[in-house]
Amino acid sequence: MKTDRRTVAVATLVGALGLSVLNAPTAQAADTGITVSDIVINNGKPIVAGTSKEVEPPISFNIALPSGYSTANPSRYDAYPFLYRGSIKTAADTGENFIGPGGYTCYEIDSKHARCEGNLYIDPHPSQDHVDSNSDATTWKVGVSLRLWKADGGLKTGELETRSTTAQLKRAAKATANASPEPVTKGKSITVTGKLTRANWSTKKYDAYSGRTVSLQFRAKGADTFKTVKKATTSSTGGLKVTVTASVDGSYRWVYSGNSTTGVATSAADYVDVR
Repeated sequence: MKTDRRTVAVATLVGALGLSVLNAPTAQAADTGITVSDIVINNGKPIVAGTSKEVEPPISFNIALPSGYSTANPSRYDAYPFLYRGSIKTAADTGENFIGPGGYTCYEIDSKHARCEGNLYIDPHPSQDHVDSNSDATTWKVGVSLRLWKADGGLKTGELETRSTTAQLKRAAKATANASPEPVTKGKSITVTGKLTRANWSTKKYDAYSGRTVSLQFRAKGADTFKTVKKATTSSTGGLKVTVTASVDGSYRWVYSGNSTTGVATSAADYVDVR
């Protein structure tokens, strides 16, 4: 349970600057004695990013402090998880292949322990190094930055730790749908078209996503849920097209379930009046 006492709040940290801007320790630095545990990133779900919108997946973790340090004095210690690819030291030194916290707040449990909650920060903008290649759509490692500060404000010691925990980063996908004719005579054919695209992190555009199996779903007027009625494979241009028989009023949509590199996509529903 959170207490009313907030022990440390970290303002927005621009991930592209990397840990080096924050005086990052090396992986071989002396043990700080700080323990960071129970790290949960994005509630255990994959992180999906597009081409322009900033993404702030939630993160939570626990901190335990060594002898001589107390949650009552948060300026004396610093600890937080981050995502990286490749070498943890290279990511820390350069900020490349590094995704850090946007901000987090820690709440005192007792004088040695705190519970922290906040978010990571991913900016697809070309000026950032967060997701600048489609190869970034993969499994990222989790690292932890730990530092202890002297009473005069100088750095006493720091270290970078690796974790077995990982996080999956995926490219966002989009789907569209159009059902026609509208309205339609009962028993006649309805043609449902659409398109599937996904984020290209190299160009910052959405490209056609071909060869993908996508489900056409229908929800009858007054019903609560959509049901899959057909499946189709996207063309070389990402196009989708099927025909169905008009029976009752309702809405059609396309749903792509995603894969290891690409997120789920659900189009807006298109309503058809059957007469």
